[in-house]
Order: sequence, then structure tokens, then C-alpha cells
Amino acid sequence: MGENSPERKTGCGLINAVFGRRSWQRRTTTTGHLPTPNGDAKTTTSQDPKRSRGSSDEEAFFGGTGVGVVQPPQAPKPLRGISPNTQRAQPERPQNKAVPYQVYVNQGRRVPKEAVGISGELESMIVDHQKTKGSSNLVRASSSNVMLFGNLGNLRQQNGGGGNNATSYNTREAPVTVRQAKNVVNSKVSGEEQSQGGGGGSLCRALSTRMDPETLKMMGNEDYKSGRFAEALALYDAAISIDPNKASYRSNKSAALAALGRLLEAVFECREAIRIEPHYHRAHHRLATLYLRLGEPDKAAYHYKHAGQEADQYDLAKVKSLQTHLNKCTEARRLRDWNTLVKETECAISAGADSAPQIYTLQAEALLKLHRHQEADKVLNRGPKFDVDECTKFLGPIGNATLLVTRAQVDLAIGRFDEALEAAQRAGRLDPNNREASMVMRKARAVAAARSKGNELFRASRFSEACVAYGEGLERDPYNSVLLCNRAACRSKLGQLEKAIEDCTAALNVRPSYSKARLRRADCSAKLERWEASIQDYEILLQETPEEEELKRALSEAQAQLIKQLGRDAEEVENGGATDADWR
Repeated sequence: MGENSPERKTGCGLINAVFGRRSWQRRTTTTGHLPTPNGDAKTTTSQDPKRSRGSSDEEAFFGGTGVGVVQPPQAPKPLRGISPNTQRAQPERPQNKAVPYQVYVNQGRRVPKEAVGISGELESMIVDHQKTKGSSNLVRASSSNVMLFGNLGNLRQQNGGGGNNATSYNTREAPVTVRQAKNVVNSKVSGEEQSQGGGGGSLCRALSTRMDPETLKMMGNEDYKSGRFAEALALYDAAISIDPNKASYRSNKSAALAALGRLLEAVFECREAIRIEPHYHRAHHRLATLYLRLGEPDKAAYHYKHAGQEADQYDLAKVKSLQTHLNKCTEARRLRDWNTLVKETECAISAGADSAPQIYTLQAEALLKLHRHQEADKVLNRGPKFDVDECTKFLGPIGNATLLVTRAQVDLAIGRFDEALEAAQRAGRLDPNNREASMVMRKARAVAAARSKGNELFRASRFSEACVAYGEGLERDPYNSVLLCNRAACRSKLGQLEKAIEDCTAALNVRPSYSKARLRRADCSAKLERWEASIQDYEILLQETPEEEELKRALSEAQAQLIKQLGRDAEEVENGGATDADWR
């Protein structure tokens, strides 16, 4: 054993060790490739010149030039220092008896194209890994084994690990290929490979478990508990690819998707788990919780009832509370009581429906009716961001079309005309009978055309005509903040400062953070020597952009002018002031 120990070999070698059930099996070999006592490789030729060069899988991979060739068992030569009896088949020796390693030298030849299958893929990975990483810690042991020297990730090494110790892990044939397993785990361990300076251990760990879906599930559970939800999702997907009809894999994948905010996908996976196993209590409970968050109290109640002991009275109480608030929302919308609708939708969100797109849309609709456009936009931005196709699958074409119509109205009010038109068109395709979608589409086109025409006229310094063009758009959308602000710019150029201030104020009423309208109003107020109003607008703008030097100069100028104005007023008061007749 001393001369054949793994510690004595140099370079990158292959160890011909194959896992059995609970015992080691070893093929016999010649001593032609065993290291001599001085460490050199001694080569001999076979006594049978007619022996096929393709008699072993190792020879097939390396071109059959004497690298890793396994000699026929009828002409074995004893290992140095070991009796021939120890070279017999594994069942003839005790299980705990030491087995000498047989070392072969890897000459680094490329794998031929005709070498296909799992063995070929493994060999290709090993060669690529050695070339790109510049290391020899990942080698091939046999047609179905991967060998790793040194770092083994989180797998336990023999003899405490480290050094050149070699350990192999069986990777038997399976419905998934090695490359599929590698792709799945690459998404999980890429961060670890970067931080540890190499991915050999993680790759070996992945390949050694790719055939055991339960192990993949347990690994995913560990990542889920540690908050690594994307990694857990990749492992659950790998388990499903091996055994797609296991309900627990689907349910666990649903949990990972929910943790990543992909609730609609989580619902679909939970439904599939229940289809596979109709009485799966945990999946019912998980699906009920998802429906509660998505604002579907009826469905949530149904699945809580089928969750057995997984559900409790607290869960049912949340469903009842949500249902009460949603009933009030329906009534408020029917009565066009928009303030109540805003209040009740907020209560429904607080009751657990924190990811219900239809509830956020109801609230945004009420805010639009109240001409609180900026708040409506904030509500939709605060709500869930689901894919349109997934929303259609979950809510149905008509339900998703309603959401898109409100989205288009908010975009139009804020000035995102292209987005508004796109959303309205998509709603019309989903529900051709939706009259509101058609109305919003026509409105968006008219407003966008009015703005485009007005902008062209303004750039040509035809301010009166531009003012008319913007006015035509405002006839279709009287509270559009962008058109109001643009018309204020035209009126300012025409010297109509009072009207310009009115337009800016109307725009700020619906969008208090519309900085362009506030700046324009401050400028108009300064031209009218309304210094206090001008200073107030400048101060608000500086709170939003404190680094803006131009605003600082404008504010300083307005403050200086106000001081002068107050000084003149004080002087006039001190000198008796001017009479009303004098002012007239």
C-alpha cells in the first residue's frame, strides 16, 4: 500500500474504483502503469497482440494509446508487495479489508466526438474544467464516477480531507443527463464557486446527488430555511424533473416561489400538488394562504377547510374579515362613494390581501375619480407586479382587461401616453366587448396627438397655436397635468402670467410632486413680484433637489427682493404711507 498510496502519485490521475452496494469491487490490471518504487511510471506491452484496443471504456476516451488500458484478467500480474489472493474479486475478501488503489496517468487527450452518453459528458466536463481552471482536482474515475481531490464542498471527506486524498461518488444512469444536472446546480452554487476560488466540490456534490430527488429536496429545504430561495427553487425543479408526480416537490416549489414574490406561479404549483394528491393537507393550507393574499376569500375558505389540522380558527377569521371589507368595497363602488372605497380597499389590504391586483386597482380607480392622480399612481406602483399572461391565466381575460384599463387611465393622467395606449390596446385584445377599454384607447390617442402637435408648434415659437392645440387635448382630458403644464408654458411666453399660474396650480392639484409645473409657477410669481409665493415654491423644489444651484440662486434673488419690498413698505408706513387715493 505504501508505494500505491494516492499521496505518491503526481499530476492528474484516474482511479479505477467502482461503487457496489456496500463493498468495493476492483478490476485486475497489469503493472505496466503502476508506479515503481522510485516514482516513475513503468510501461510494458501486452503479451497478446490480438487484444482489442477498445476493450475498456478508458481506452475509448483516450484514443487507445496505452493510457488507462485494462489488461484481460487471464494474465494478471501481482501488485508489488501484495499477494495474488488480494487481487481476486471483491466478494472473496472481507468488507473492511483495505484495497490498493490502481493509478493511471491522464495524458490530457481530448474526448473524441463519438464518445457519447454520460461517460462522454463527464469526460468533457473534466477536460474543460482542467483547462479553464488550471487545476487537476477534478478527474474521472470510471464511466460512471467523478473523482475529486481536495475540496469536496460540504461532502464529508475521508481522513479529514485535504492533500491529495481521493474520494469517488457513484453517479448512476438516470432520466436526466449530466449536463442538465450541471445546469440546475450551476444556478445554485455559482456564488460559492466565486467565493471559494473553484467549483469542483460543488459540481461533484451536484452530480453525486442528481439521481436522488429526495436528497435534492432536502438540499432545497436547507437553502429555503437559510433564506436562499432561488437556490432552493433550482433544487426543487431538479427533483421535479426526475420525479414530476411527487406532490411534496410541487408544494415545496410553491413555497419557494411565494418567498420570491412569484405568487401566481406558486398558486399553479400548489394546484398541481393537490391534483397529484387531493388530500395533501399542507398543500391545501399553502394554497389557501396564497388565495388570501391574492384577495380570493371564497377560494381561501374552501382550501382552509380541506387543510385538516393545518388550518386553525385564526386563518378562518382572516378570511371572514377580508370578505367583509370586500363586500363594503363592492357597495361603495356601486354607490360611487369613492372616499369610502379608498378606505375599504386599504382595510382589505391590511386584512391580508397584500398582493391582490384587483384590490389595488379598485383603490387606484377611486383616487382617479377624486382627481388624486399622483396617489393613484403610487397605489399601482405599491401593488404586485405580475406578468400579464399569468394575470390572464389567474383572473381570466375579462378580469385582467379591467386591470389594464385602470392602468391605462393612470398612465394617461400622469403623462405616460405611449404606455397608456399600449395597456388600452392590450385590454381591448383580451376583451373586445370592453367599452371602457375602447373609450380609453380613443382618449389616449387624442391626448397624445394634441401634445405632439402642441410641442411642434411651441418649438416653432408659434405659442398661440400651441396653446390652442394643448387646449384641444384638455377638452378630452381636463385634468391632464402634462397638457396643463405645457399650456402654462405657452401662456407664460405670451405674457398671460395669471392664466399660466392657474394652469400650473391645476396641474399641481392632481400631481403635487410635478416639479416642472411648480418651477413654472414660481417663475411666473416672480415676474408678477409675488415674492412670498415664489419663495414658497422654490423652497419646496430645493427640498426635493437640494444640490440644484440654479434653484438656490433663484431663491436668494426672491428673498432679496422680498426684503427690499418689505423695507419699502416699512419706510412708507414710517413716513405716513401712501393714501388710497395715491395708489389709485
